[in-house]
Amino acid sequence: MRCFVIKKSVQKSLLALAVGVASGSAVAADHGNSDVDVSIILEGLFYNELSSGTSSPEGFGDSGHDHDHDHGDEGHQHGFEEGFGIGHSELAIDAGLGALLDGRLLLGFDDSDVAVEEAWVKTRSLPAGFQLKFGKFLSDIGYANSRHNHSWDFADRPLVNQYLFGDHGLQDVGLQGTWQLPTENYALLGVELLQGQGNTFDAYAEQEDVLEEQDSGPRVVTAFMKYGPDLGADHAVQLGLSGGYANQYVGGYDKHFHGTEPHTTAQIGSSWFAGVDGVYKYSSGKAYGEGDLRITSEYFYVARDLAQYSGDYHEEDGDYHLEGAIKGDSYTEEQDGFYVEGVYGVLPRWQVGLRAEALGLINEKWGGGHDTELDSLDASYKYSGQITWRPVEPVFLRTQFNHKDFAGDDGSSNEVVLQLNVALGAHGAHNF
Repeated sequence: MRCFVIKKSVQKSLLALAVGVASGSAVAADHGNSDVDVSIILEGLFYNELSSGTSSPEGFGDSGHDHDHDHGDEGHQHGFEEGFGIGHSELAIDAGLGALLDGRLLLGFDDSDVAVEEAWVKTRSLPAGFQLKFGKFLSDIGYANSRHNHSWDFADRPLVNQYLFGDHGLQDVGLQGTWQLPTENYALLGVELLQGQGNTFDAYAEQEDVLEEQDSGPRVVTAFMKYGPDLGADHAVQLGLSGGYANQYVGGYDKHFHGTEPHTTAQIGSSWFAGVDGVYKYSSGKAYGEGDLRITSEYFYVARDLAQYSGDYHEEDGDYHLEGAIKGDSYTEEQDGFYVEGVYGVLPRWQVGLRAEALGLINEKWGGGHDTELDSLDASYKYSGQITWRPVEPVFLRTQFNHKDFAGDDGSSNEVVLQLNVALGAHGAHNF
């Protein structure tokens, strides 16, 4: 998902504002007229590729079905670079307006960019279990999508979430409505209307150059359900279903020249997804997480109904304007992915974890209304192991090893990640 990348000239002002809020909140709290919490997440990383291989799963990223999805060339990203780095750090300002509203501003930053990752307000006391959220936020589809990296059990985002929804997951500006059902067990229904301005499931790249009729948005609708039966004090389960639809997908944009004439091609259509997720937690009751167990799994399926468009430009006052996009052949793409991971507390303050992932078990391109298979690509796999030490609760040190067996011509690869994460300031409890 594309972030709002802030120009260098604005970064100092934003950080100064945040520092001012942090210092001023304590004074305001003394006068009883403010409820502001400020937290900082600082992350340091060391990354080393032990052996190189295929860099992108076949059919995704640069090796896609005739069109690309950007996962690391623009703005603030979560990818790893060789050697030391400050990783993905965050500055969050949370505030409340009595029993009426909660609000959040979260800035994500690395050593070169600052980006607004969240900026929203949410109701607290609507009747009958209903609540509304408006602004820029992480979608509540699935399980991992709405969680920031400091709450992950591994140093990197699951492949299915990254490649189907973007480097930041499905993250956009819009409106969310939820209803917690008045049932004995926890049950939540939610719907989201999102602007639709990403570069994966909700791709809308360079739309001004290839669309004669643009949809002003919202272009994406999602729905989700979460259910948690009561299993007693030591065991907990949450199950989820989610789906979504993007009514105007624009991907694979390419502007080039045919001789001296400017020309463009793009894939335009719609896309939809469906997913299922589940989490199981066991609490041993021992000190500092010893004996605790957490198992998480998600599966998502995405389909895109697309057509190839092409068009020529004409020059007017030094600018090029599209004369009209011509529709070519129509086709359907289908892709999916899943992961399962488990983390166990082997000792007080020590955890070990394993994760297995598959991407592109379905990785096909069809023409003629599903009558003709145009392309069928192999699946890609990734296996990870980690060990985490928490000397104190807001701090953890993690060592992670990844083995990537991506489909492609360059073979498998191995990599190691060392991660230090420190949480400073007020930091609320995470969701289930």
